[in-house]
Amino acid sequence: MKLVAEISLYPLAENYIGPIKDFIHRLNQYDTIDVITTGTSTTVSGEYQHVWEILGKEMQATHQEVGQAVLVCKFLNGDCMD
Repeated sequence: MKLVAEISLYPLAENYIGPIKDFIHRLNQYDTIDVITTGTSTTVSGEYQHVWEILGKEMQATHQEVGQAVLVCKFLNGDCMD
């Protein structure tokens, strides 16, 4: 089964651009997911379990790096998309 996640990251820090770029850069290091970034969000797609594992790992890394950060995610069943 395929999962598609649309993510917007809002670090609650004065210097917020760096953590956003770091998060996107880390996501782009994985060969098992597809990553598309726009001006307001990043879409990650791939096998359901891979996406969940990667997002969990990278969200934790962001919270450890930044402290407080809001991650807004929308999840879609990628099997139902054309």
